[in-house]
Amino acid sequence: MKLPKPFTSNKDVNVIIETPFKSRNKFAYVEEYGLYKLKTAIPDGLAFPCDFGFIPGTKGADGDPLDVLVIIDDYTFPGCLIECKIIGVIKVEEQKEANKKARNDRFIGIPVESRDENHLSHINELNKNKIKSITTFLESYNIGKKEVRVIEVAGPQEALKLIKKQIK
Repeated sequence: MKLPKPFTSNKDVNVIIETPFKSRNKFAYVEEYGLYKLKTAIPDGLAFPCDFGFIPGTKGADGDPLDVLVIIDDYTFPGCLIECKIIGVIKVEEQKEANKKARNDRFIGIPVESRDENHLSHINELNKNKIKSITTFLESYNIGKKEVRVIEVAGPQEALKLIKKQIK
């Protein structure tokens, strides 16, 4: 399967959803097959606080495409392609092994076609409880596998700069 380009315009990106909102199953795209694989089930009491996907044609410090959390009006599905405006980034540091830390930032996107959230242009305009639920989830859902620490929350200019640096 041919994946789309990362950017659709100077500011908007393509995002492919891997794991939908409220799922307890984490899916991962397997490029070799063009299919989605069940990667893990997350602990009871946790669920994805919004859709979770990636920007095709990018490569983060962890070797995977850049992650995007999409704030969307309704449910989607793995493989759904959404054109998003990026409103910010949650800078994250992960530690899998002793003394080995890596950045694995999560970008925040709003669908260009959103009806409820299209007025948002900066992550600081999101409801504070939504940001807290996202950051708490990011620090909690990999229990026992790796330590995750939120470093900083930054706006769209910083986010777009980081994305452009990581295009393959």
